[in-house]
Amino acid sequence: MPMIHWVGTRANPAMNQLTDDQSRHLRTLAQHLKPVVMLGSRGLTDAVQAEIERALNDHELVKVKLNAGDREQRSRDVEAICNDSGAALVQRIGNTLSIYRRHPEKPRIALPGDVAGKARRGRRERS
Repeated sequence: MPMIHWVGTRANPAMNQLTDDQSRHLRTLAQHLKPVVMLGSRGLTDAVQAEIERALNDHELVKVKLNAGDREQRSRDVEAICNDSGAALVQRIGNTLSIYRRHPEKPRIALPGDVAGKARRGRRERS
C-alpha cells in the first residue's frame, strides 16, 4: 500500500494527496530549483509567510532556505510553514526545504497518477 501525504489548501486540506511516486517526482523537479524565500535572523515573520504564500501561488513547488536559529528552531519553523500555508513538505536537506501546494484553480505541475494532469496533457487512459 503506498504511503499518502496530505496536501491541499487551508479550506480543504484533503483536496490533494501525494503518493510516494508523486513525492519522488516533486523531489526530482525541486532538485534544480534555487531557494525563492529565505528566513533570516528574525525568523518566520508575517512578511516571510506572505512571501511563501505568493511563491506557492505562483510556482506550486518552492524551495525555502532557513538561515537562522538552531536545529530545533528550524524544525519548528518548518512545521509552522507547512501548517500555515497548507503545503506539504516534499524534502528537507540541511537548512533547505522544498514545499508543494497545488494551485486551487490552475494547477501547473502534473503529478504521476493525476487524472486531471493527464487530461490537461491530452492523454487518455489505455484499457
